[in-house]
Amino acid sequence: MTNVTAIQMISTPEVDENLAQLTEQLDQLSISAPHLVVLPECFARFGSSDKQQLALAQEQAKAQDGTSIFARLQQIASHYQVWLVCGTVPAPSDSADHFRARCWVIDDKGQYVTHYDKIHLFDVSVDDSTGDYKESRFTEPGERVVTFDSPFGRVGLAVCYDVRFPGLFQAMPDVDVVVLPSAFTQKTGEAHWHALLKARSIELQAFMVGANQGGVHANGRETYGNSVIYSPWGKQLALIEKGVGSVTAPLKLSEIPKIRQSMPIMQHKKFRSHFDKSS
Repeated sequence: MTNVTAIQMISTPEVDENLAQLTEQLDQLSISAPHLVVLPECFARFGSSDKQQLALAQEQAKAQDGTSIFARLQQIASHYQVWLVCGTVPAPSDSADHFRARCWVIDDKGQYVTHYDKIHLFDVSVDDSTGDYKESRFTEPGERVVTFDSPFGRVGLAVCYDVRFPGLFQAMPDVDVVVLPSAFTQKTGEAHWHALLKARSIELQAFMVGANQGGVHANGRETYGNSVIYSPWGKQLALIEKGVGSVTAPLKLSEIPKIRQSMPIMQHKKFRSHFDKSS
């Protein structure tokens, strides 16, 4: 049987501290291959300014072999023999003053599988200590819907704010699992996090894995936590509320055909996303 784990972190502005926080969590897991591990959004650096995220992207572009965050994640995946969905890490874009919020996938041998760049950017006003969020100031949006085949079935990739846009998920053909690295705020999380994740799991008839940041960060921003795994029937399988930790659940892929046969939603669907295909 395959398992999935959502890691919940309270990431700091220091990359080394966050990688240490990750390995401490992996040390505590009971891992049996194959095992899928999902990290939260901005896991490598959080609680700093967007300019510092841009600086990190620029630093990574110049990093020597073996020292980049990507290379270190390859080593971690290989060492623990897990598939890693690597939250998001700032990656260089075509514009010198913007970066991509990139989610890499690395297999249990430490090999690159694919990556997804966050499409929907969080440009909103929230009634919290931050107030106005404008990711587009320094983040360049992605444009590809990304899924990949794996021992965990067909997996779809999305990040945080993407979860509010069902058209993105409808463009993922026949996914068995959807992973959502996130840094949902406390305010928006307590209002909408579970409702959105549960809705996506029900409409896709797929496992939904939300790995969130989970506490108060160096800049005073508070994230909601509540990292969770939902079944293809919308049942909550595992939950951690606040703090650093993880949740694990088995991926019983044999449940999916039964659910889809008894309630053939995709066959009945009359509308299509404007995305033509995934890659």
